[in-house]
Amino acid sequence: MTAQPAPQTTHAEPVMGTVFSFTAVHGDLPPDAVRAALAAACRTLHHCDALFSTWDPDSPVSRFRRGEAALGQMPPEFTEVLEECRAAKEASAGWFDPWAMPGGFDPTGLVKGWATELALQELRGAGLPGALINGGGDVAVFGSPADGLRWRVGIRHPWRADALACVIEVGQSPVTEGQGLGPARGSGLWGPGARPRGTGAPPRAGTGRIPGRLAPRDSIAAVATSGPYERGAHLIDPATGQPASCAASATVTGPSLALADALATGVAVGGDEALAVVASLDGYAGYLIRPDGSEADTGGIAFARCTPPAGDAAGA
Repeated sequence: MTAQPAPQTTHAEPVMGTVFSFTAVHGDLPPDAVRAALAAACRTLHHCDALFSTWDPDSPVSRFRRGEAALGQMPPEFTEVLEECRAAKEASAGWFDPWAMPGGFDPTGLVKGWATELALQELRGAGLPGALINGGGDVAVFGSPADGLRWRVGIRHPWRADALACVIEVGQSPVTEGQGLGPARGSGLWGPGARPRGTGAPPRAGTGRIPGRLAPRDSIAAVATSGPYERGAHLIDPATGQPASCAASATVTGPSLALADALATGVAVGGDEALAVVASLDGYAGYLIRPDGSEADTGGIAFARCTPPAGDAAGA
């Protein structure tokens, strides 16, 4: 018998320039407790947005970028994000570098994933047995939607907003890696078997180390996707300071959404070379759709081969 989803509450919260989608598995908690946990998670996201919005000229990060506030005047969260950015720059071999952005230090490529993790911790701390948060393509989960099921995350097709490139399974159950990059049946880039798959990443590069605070989070799974398909040429090559993209879509999975977010940004800029860096990091995996439509992956991703059931996160 197919396992059925446990009782769930869903919620959508506009924040950080996007919409965060929540799926909270009730377990033994009453609905009022679940709603209270979701409200706490949303407050966390709004607090992070107030601190790190580069669109708000009065935010601490904007004042820091203009040189109007020193590091010692920043709130404690700023120092934490600064340390995580340093660690992500090292782990990505420089493909993610918030100090190389126009206008000064810009942690945008990491901070949404970091904030999503904090919000997820609110749900775990409230006693929920499982939850999923999708913050505009940055997805973090813990637990499972039901016994015997794993969370499924749809990766948006980079050229067709109403379709998925593939579906990835994440969560508690052991990962069984599929053969090749089979997309979700009937919803992939070109349909099942319609086009040959990529040949994988080139030889590994980078240090292969995950430094500092970016060590894996226990029992959390993350999926981050980046690319120019929504906002155009907004990604910056740290080496040149100019817009650049070697990917139509770049996805990274791993146990830390903050690092996966930064690495996906790096792969979207650096393409195969940055994908090789991801391949060298324990616990992380990447999937690249190149501008010509060809694909590559590092291995280590569980690609589903069927249409995602109701309640899954689609369009990451």
